[in-house]
Amino acid sequence: MKQRNKGFASFLSAWVPRMIALILAFLIFAAVKYLNMTDRVITIPLSVTLPSAEIVVPESLVPSKTEIIISGNDELIYLVDATSITAEADFSQVTASGISRVPVKVSYNSDAFLDASLSVRANPDSVRILFREP
Repeated sequence: MKQRNKGFASFLSAWVPRMIALILAFLIFAAVKYLNMTDRVITIPLSVTLPSAEIVVPESLVPSKTEIIISGNDELIYLVDATSITAEADFSQVTASGISRVPVKVSYNSDAFLDASLSVRANPDSVRILFREP
C-alpha cells in the first residue's frame, strides 16, 4: 500500500516540471514555425476596366501596376511564379463624376497557395481614380 502512495506522490511532485517542459516545448515550436515567416513583394500589371467614355472619363492617372505581397514560409514564397498572379480593378459601374474607389481583385491558383499555407494580398488593397464628365 505504501508503494502505491509513494508512486502517486512522486507523480504529483513531478507535474510542475512536466508542465513547464510542455509549455517550453510549445513555445519553441511556435517560435520555429512563425519566425521563418516572411513577405515577398512583387510588382505586376494591373488590369483596369474603365466606364464608357460617354458617361465619365478619368481625370487623374490610371494605375498600370500594383504591388502583391506573398506571405509565408521563406523557403516557399520564392518558388511562386509571379506570372501566375493577376490583378484587376473594375470601374465599369461608375456613372458620376468624382473620386471612385474599387477593390483590387487578385486572382491566383488557390490550391497551390492553400497547400503551402501562403497568403496573397494587394498593396494597396483598393484603387481610386478621379472621374469627370466628358
